Amino acid sequence: MTIAELKTPITTKTSTVFRHILVATDFSEASRRALCDALVLAVENHARLSVIHILQTDWKYAALENPPELDLARIDAERRIRALMDELGPVPNVESVVVKHGPVAEAVTAVIAEGAVDLLVIGTRGRGGLQKLALGSVAEELLRVATCPVMTIGPKADIATIAHGPGFHRILFATDFGKASAKALPLALALAKAQQAKLILLHMIAPMPATTGSLSAYAPAVAAADELLEWEGASRKRALRQLGECLPAETGLDQEPEYVVGTDFLTEGILTAVGKFKVDLIVMGANRTGLARAAAHVPWAAVHEVVRNAPCPVLTVAG
Repeated sequence: MTIAELKTPITTKTSTVFRHILVATDFSEASRRALCDALVLAVENHARLSVIHILQTDWKYAALENPPELDLARIDAERRIRALMDELGPVPNVESVVVKHGPVAEAVTAVIAEGAVDLLVIGTRGRGGLQKLALGSVAEELLRVATCPVMTIGPKADIATIAHGPGFHRILFATDFGKASAKALPLALALAKAQQAKLILLHMIAPMPATTGSLSAYAPAVAAADELLEWEGASRKRALRQLGECLPAETGLDQEPEYVVGTDFLTEGILTAVGKFKVDLIVMGANRTGLARAAAHVPWAAVHEVVRNAPCPVLTVAG
């Protein structure tokens, strides 16, 4: 989102989904775009907005609670945040500017708990390092450990905003019917109601049966084409039934939800659906593990690939 678009009057909705939004910045271009989108969300939801920056402490001072060199760094960070806010123009409901030091994920989650934050907004430009918040590995760690929903603004996310205008008009809820997906569904439904948006529920069936780990099982001699077609047909019917059972009988939506079942790998299927249905927001679960930092470094993690390639924001809820 550009600064000019940010200053364009926004039609607010009647329902409020988020009340306190926290946006994390490291002063990168990715973080700048995340801040712009967070400001729009704050206006639409009449929400309070807080901005956080994490100082990286020199290892020589790591044992000290308030290292001496942090005073100047903190002052400089606060100045840069204020300068950025001034550049964006009048910003309503900015409640606080927080500058912390320490591990990024720990500092951000502490602020979420202290401030009753119900949405964290972060920017990412993809994998490439560990030191900056906008880089993929730290962003992935945050979306798995954060105790509130996380909206990630990926490197291609501005495309949807420019094409379709502000607000979420078509929301894609991608589910694997797991615990994290179940936690994410109420948020997708609430957003669709608040935005009077079209809600699309998507489930992807893996191209090959997941019950066997042997590649020989997929050979024609073992799994004939008609058997595979029968399996796909039965799987689609079962998945469509499960999708229909996800929503209550009375959804309260302005538009009828759409149920989509595809046969493809998860990431490819989601991205294809985003293009086909001109989606403005993806909502999905992020499976929480005991080793979030290690999980964040899985090179082909589905959530990471969706965030990195999606032309719209991705809203995740840790399960």
